[in-house]
Amino acid sequence: MLNLFFICMLLLIGYYWSISMKAREVAFKAAVAHCHKMDVMLLDDYVALNGQWLKRDGQGKVKVWRSFLFEFSSTGDERYHGKVVMLGGMVLSVQLEAHRIQEE
Repeated sequence: MLNLFFICMLLLIGYYWSISMKAREVAFKAAVAHCHKMDVMLLDDYVALNGQWLKRDGQGKVKVWRSFLFEFSSTGDERYHGKVVMLGGMVLSVQLEAHRIQEE
């Protein structure tokens, strides 16, 4: 019986890891698209999980709320922080720190 418990736990951990990697991929794509739209450079090509907890959506269903951080640059000299907020598999917002705009 104990072996069955450990197998179930391993399956749950694997499922959670798979869902987390998919959420990270969605957050990364959202960060890339937003940086391209705002004409800034995404640095280091990654997003890092900053926080997560359970939160209810508009229909009252409990979903995992995640916050991912990334770094970007507008001029190539400074680094600024950005944030992608997700609820479940949906991106709620992409935010950029106040940054210097490169003049041409």
